[in-house]
Amino acid sequence: MTEMRRSSTEAIVVGSGPNGLAAAITLARSGVSVTVFEASNKPGGGCRSEELTGPGYVHDTCSAIHPLAAASPFFKSIPLRDLGVDLIQPPAALAHPLDGGRAVVLERSIDATAAEMGNDAQAYRELMTPLVHNVDALVADFMGPLRFPRHPLPFTSFGLKALRSASGFARSRFDEPEARALFAGIAAHSFLPLTALTTAAYGLMLAAIGHAIGWPLPRGGSQRITDALVAELTSLGGRIEANHRVTDIDELPPAAAYLFDVTPKQLLAIAGKRLPDRYRRKLERYRYGPGVFKIDYALAEPVPWTAPGCSRAGTVHLGGTLDEIAVSEQTTADGLYADRPYVLVAQQSLFDDSRAPHGKHTLWAYCHVPSGSTRDMIEAVEGQLERFAPGFKDVVERRHVMNPADLERRNANYVGGDINGGLSDMRQLFTRPVARIDPYTTPCDDIYMCSSSTPPSGGVHGMCGYHAARSVLKRSFGVAIPS
Repeated sequence: MTEMRRSSTEAIVVGSGPNGLAAAITLARSGVSVTVFEASNKPGGGCRSEELTGPGYVHDTCSAIHPLAAASPFFKSIPLRDLGVDLIQPPAALAHPLDGGRAVVLERSIDATAAEMGNDAQAYRELMTPLVHNVDALVADFMGPLRFPRHPLPFTSFGLKALRSASGFARSRFDEPEARALFAGIAAHSFLPLTALTTAAYGLMLAAIGHAIGWPLPRGGSQRITDALVAELTSLGGRIEANHRVTDIDELPPAAAYLFDVTPKQLLAIAGKRLPDRYRRKLERYRYGPGVFKIDYALAEPVPWTAPGCSRAGTVHLGGTLDEIAVSEQTTADGLYADRPYVLVAQQSLFDDSRAPHGKHTLWAYCHVPSGSTRDMIEAVEGQLERFAPGFKDVVERRHVMNPADLERRNANYVGGDINGGLSDMRQLFTRPVARIDPYTTPCDDIYMCSSSTPPSGGVHGMCGYHAARSVLKRSFGVAIPS
């Protein structure tokens, strides 16, 4: 490690989502003085919790279930439990109901999961066993910028399987509706049509993490994760200034480096005048994905699922068969609305009694919609809930609804309601926000990006911020830190 080039300035981070906080922590660990500016009244970005439906009902305003946080190398460097984070592992990671009162459930055990797949049981075991065995190596290589893999054999083996569309992969590997549906529901977390080449990778990686690590939820809400990151940062001397919206880089104090936990749209508005024309034009061509329509429920009792397995899972995917989910996601990508949308559901209060008053429950649900949509999707979402849980509407006491415009007002990074920081297709997976050897840098020596609009894309994992901070330390401070 070389000696840091000290100056009278510090590093400034704009935005206090998980990536902004991860960047600040990584810099502070290396002795850099860091200040984080946050537009909202409290830090967290998409990792926050509020009493949206009434006193005592704790709802996650965006992120809810945290497989990537549990798998993240950066988060493993944070003493989360000592800082008050209790990651609850539901009995099953997720459930995917099908018509007829049955459901396929992703258990921690590969064998137990495969047992529900009929003739596909052996194919599922053979597929998932090596992925689960190598999950730490795969996560380390995929949670970062494009580079030569540190674990080339597992990476190459994964790539040969994963560089396919989810729909094509599932149809070639599985014959039964259960395995195909389970894989489609997981792959649809990509926000892409299931015909897109990167979608099989999403399905494989998230399924492997589900078996090896789980899909946990934090006791007391996702805000607890943010609170832990803030505590870690402040223990290192970092500062956070909330209620401070930055609209122009010239408003900020002098600093050796400015890191922006924002998407290209906000970077252009704040610092575009300092960026070269060619780079600005590339940022202007950055593509955002679909939005989400989100409903938070206060319930009188748990969801009355027809399939018992759904009550054991923290996450439930509603969408029916592979073909139905493929149609839903393609319809959204075409700028239209599916009659039966793919709906993601989280039922935290089944496993965390701090989420609702005694005897009551919460439910978190969203579906994908075209960017900027203002259509009311309550009927469509609840149609899917009633399909697999007849009588659901009878247990609803209150709803809190957010359409894409509402989400963007809460968090400017959610452009058009896109909570993923931009499309993660082949053109923008590793080359986001633009194609550069170091995607976290810009042509300006002191301006960096550290948001989910950089690799490895969306999710609560902090790795965008971690890798951006490493670039800052090397380029702006002359410090190299071990991987």
